[in-house]
Amino acid sequence: MSIEKRVLIAGAGPVGLVAAVSLIEEGIPVTVLEASADLAVDLRASTFHPPTIDFLDRLGLADGLIARGIKCPLWQFRDRKEGEVATFDLGLLANETAHPYRLQAEQWKLTEAARARLEAEAEAELVTDIVVEEVTQDADTVTVTARRKTGEVEIFRTPYLIGADGARSTVRKSTGVAFPGLTIPEIFLSLSTPFRYDLAIEGLADISYISDPEEWLVLLRTPTLWRVLFPTDPNLSDEAILDPARIEARMQALLPGEPYEIAHKTAYRVHERVAEHYVHGRIFLAGDAAHLNNPLGGMGMNGGIHDAVNLSEKLAQVWRGAPIDLMGRYERQRRKVAIETVQAQALRNRAVLNETDPAKRRAYHDDLRATVDDRDKHLAYVLRSSMIQSLRDLENVS
Repeated sequence: MSIEKRVLIAGAGPVGLVAAVSLIEEGIPVTVLEASADLAVDLRASTFHPPTIDFLDRLGLADGLIARGIKCPLWQFRDRKEGEVATFDLGLLANETAHPYRLQAEQWKLTEAARARLEAEAEAELVTDIVVEEVTQDADTVTVTARRKTGEVEIFRTPYLIGADGARSTVRKSTGVAFPGLTIPEIFLSLSTPFRYDLAIEGLADISYISDPEEWLVLLRTPTLWRVLFPTDPNLSDEAILDPARIEARMQALLPGEPYEIAHKTAYRVHERVAEHYVHGRIFLAGDAAHLNNPLGGMGMNGGIHDAVNLSEKLAQVWRGAPIDLMGRYERQRRKVAIETVQAQALRNRAVLNETDPAKRRAYHDDLRATVDDRDKHLAYVLRSSMIQSLRDLENVS
């Protein structure tokens, strides 16, 4: 079988599809392989940071997403008993980005728009219901063996493969790369409800991280629902964690009132892991295939989209004749961000929320208040938390 002159992408989540659209914009043909029968329409990631929206704007994917989301210029740290601790204002970023707010919109709205874009392009192909089973490569070619749900095996040969196939990435495993890190002790319980927390809690921001020595939580507003994230005892079974009576008791303890309608519930383990290498010859890892982190800060999907844009820009240069060694800079830049920004910020947020020592809690809260009250510190903080600073820092990574 002859080599196809197109880039192959494993995984049709936000990362894989943004990479595909980015490459199509560069005039590079792409084929995307997706294991599911259709793209997921569920309540996964929902926060888009300002520079992510800037990237999507350049690809023609932002306007529709913004129209279907909620602009959130403010986000908060709160104390469960005392209320507001510090409110951060992304409006301070007005001179730094065209989108000085977080956008709350379910990730499937992005993948839906990206898919429509690919379907309109003659040089783009999305193949669903096909599972990547094996990946090999030689000096010139990557060979991918995939199986359709019907049992039919297909062989794809490509000059370059992007592995955006998630946390259990077959592409990553095929490279043999180590994926070191840790598993967060608690189970995360995510609940979605139509209850209007914004009308029930005075001064509540649409994105709020709420600390408490006994049980921290996160409240996130989406266009149709509020999401509530609780840490949960890992010794409990999934059945016990998701028991309706237990869930109702936790929701009532947060804010007592009428019984809560729960539109969606899921419990999951959270990992902090970064692949030792993102580049393996002609194979490149991006998104969850390359790094995993806890959701406190909303940086996982955003970091993956930034991977996709960075990777595609460099791969386009290689496609046109630049040495493939250029891809090593992709690894150096994005792996640095994964460790020093995405993972570090997520762990820092968890430490603030999870602290039980009263003196340390007061110190955390006092520091947050002092940061908000000082305009320069406030701006520096939101530059970091919005991921703008990490992108600027990449300019110094050769």
